[in-house]
Amino acid sequence: MSPVRAESRQILESPRRQLRNVCKTPYRVLDAPELADDFYVNVVDWSSTNVLGVGLGSSVYLWTAHTAAVSKLCDLSSTSDTVSSVAWVQKGSTLAVGTISGKLHIYDAVTLQLVRSYPAAHALRIGALAWNQHVLSSGSRDRMIQHRDVREQTLKPFKKSPGHRQEVCGLRWNGEGMGGVPSGMLASGGNDNKVCIWDLRGSRRPGLGGGQGQGTVSVGAEASVPGAEGGIGDTPLWKFHDHTAAVKALAWDPHVAGVLATGGGTQDKHIRFWNVLYGNKLSELDTGSQVCNLTWSLTSHELVSTHGFSSTTAQNQICIWKYPSLDMVASLTGHTSRVLYLAMSPDGETIVTGAGDETLRFWNAFPKREDRERERRRESRLDYGRLIR
Repeated sequence: MSPVRAESRQILESPRRQLRNVCKTPYRVLDAPELADDFYVNVVDWSSTNVLGVGLGSSVYLWTAHTAAVSKLCDLSSTSDTVSSVAWVQKGSTLAVGTISGKLHIYDAVTLQLVRSYPAAHALRIGALAWNQHVLSSGSRDRMIQHRDVREQTLKPFKKSPGHRQEVCGLRWNGEGMGGVPSGMLASGGNDNKVCIWDLRGSRRPGLGGGQGQGTVSVGAEASVPGAEGGIGDTPLWKFHDHTAAVKALAWDPHVAGVLATGGGTQDKHIRFWNVLYGNKLSELDTGSQVCNLTWSLTSHELVSTHGFSSTTAQNQICIWKYPSLDMVASLTGHTSRVLYLAMSPDGETIVTGAGDETLRFWNAFPKREDRERERRRESRLDYGRLIR
């Protein structure tokens, strides 16, 4: 006589499915002397060939994951310069190094040789670098984003993107085919609290409607900086104004087309999610602490964030969130300073975090691909491999 059907009653009475277990301790800790305690630089990156590149003071070191071998790539102390950013090309062993003085160097990590150098790439420090195949984009304290084709002999950029009024501290290309969006999309974050979306292919944003009129987003169409080359890429496709602090953390969702996650600094503490295809905000999450980095899992629809200054008792956390529910899967602690650096292994299972406490910590954060596939098949009610003989 119950108004609740048997199927519904079974669901209600079944225990709530627990989020997966994550090991709360790092499986490896490396000393990283002179690792900068600076929110505006990016000196840790993990290559597709499983080599970790780390800028320590005036030098760049390479740590090979499968052998734990360490080698010194370069030392800029003779020029009284300091490393302020490193970035691996998506596929290969080429590493870009930006410096405090605005120089840009390209190295071959196999031969440990300097391939080419741009001695006056920017007027001030280069805090953010991002590759899109052979195109290297650099963001600087001089407020400019420049794009260079490393195959060309010229030292000048083929395009400049002026859209920020303070230092550019975050850059992230949408990887080739990542999230179903072509690889011409670039996200930039600045100390002016703004997020810009650039499309160097010349796409234009949709007309009114389709999400733009929801009132959650301001779309920028500021005039280009005098002296910059005119044309495609000079004006952001979208410009988001919701953050109230510097935006360093940027991450494209590899599972859903056109979704970008952005994180704000100490006065903001929010992670916000955007649909860059239509320019609307999807959701936001108040983390209670400065958001330093964001990275999406490749093996599950989850997001990892690292944190610094906090308004709560929890300090210097590493948090894993389920998307789109934004439930916290795990909180990892161990660093005694702001967790300013984050990189992911090429297999998507391991993350490395770096902090002003001069340590690098390695965590088993995400499930293996085969485990995830097995779980997905078990959950599916339409498992045709099980039903068809």
